[in-house]
Amino acid sequence: MASSGQKYHLRSQRTQEGLAVARIMDPRLVILSRGPQLYSTKRIADEAEKAGWAVKILDPLKIGPPPFGDNKKSELQHKGWAIDCEAIIPRIGYSITEKGTDRVRDFERMGVIVMNSSDGIKRSRDKLIAGQALAEGGIPVPITAQIVTWEDTNRAITRVGGTPCVVKSTEGTHGSGVFLAHTEQHARQLVYQMLERGMRPLVQEYIEESHGKDIRALVVGGKVVACMRRRANGNEFRSNFHLGGSVEKIEIDPRFEKIAVKAAEILGLEIAGVDLLESKRGALVLEVNSSPGLEGIERASENNVAGAIAERLNDLLRISNQKKDLTSIDNQGHNSFRNSGKSES
Repeated sequence: MASSGQKYHLRSQRTQEGLAVARIMDPRLVILSRGPQLYSTKRIADEAEKAGWAVKILDPLKIGPPPFGDNKKSELQHKGWAIDCEAIIPRIGYSITEKGTDRVRDFERMGVIVMNSSDGIKRSRDKLIAGQALAEGGIPVPITAQIVTWEDTNRAITRVGGTPCVVKSTEGTHGSGVFLAHTEQHARQLVYQMLERGMRPLVQEYIEESHGKDIRALVVGGKVVACMRRRANGNEFRSNFHLGGSVEKIEIDPRFEKIAVKAAEILGLEIAGVDLLESKRGALVLEVNSSPGLEGIERASENNVAGAIAERLNDLLRISNQKKDLTSIDNQGHNSFRNSGKSES
């Protein structure tokens, strides 16, 4: 994990090798974002440029899919121009998950570096799928039951330990669609309302000792680079920064750190905000965010998270170039062998 004393405004140290690769390749980075002025998007763009990247911020909804039906190289279009780049960083908002991940998948087909795959983003956005994947991977999570019909509610409440319990939609962000039900009647009412709206409700165990607080661990490239504790405002039980909660600097427990890293790995995410609850039985992963905000955690932790993302980007570029070099050498060897065989015949 990065040193807690590293100030967010300081430039993180980059290896000379990484900078040399960036200069030689003149690598181009596309950040997929509908909010070029958002704090997180701007910070990533600034740090990537300092790391040697030429950066463009493009709205994923204004990128056209590549033509098909011929043998030409796939090209994505943005306002009439073909997009050519070495890497992308998706900052796909929840409301455009489907269309946004379609474009990410197009970039994957082009063979460029993609920090957060389309599959990883989609898995993280569905609380049921993400929770099931984490539990199957040995990650501790709160006991959770899906509701298919309202008649399932009582059994689900019993399964998670009774009330109070949390009722939430499988989809949502920044704490939306998440409610604390203090009675069975209230839980049934919430479930019924969600089903009526075509939503897929979950009933989840309430962790009393973690009421109104959680830990956000920011994972980049398999390492926790920053963390903070979030506290809810007033009587609110959701600790989301966007709901007016406060944040504070903490040193993460190594056991929590290990769980956060593994959770991001299971969902296939290079960049992930892992939310952990402090329960009597240890750390519990509440959810994993594939487009985590950087403002709160950079200020609370005083760590340069955007700089860590840029460093990881240079690492991935170096790895990609090494693979290309090996492939080129291998192909040259095969060609030499074939040419040698022809000259002897």
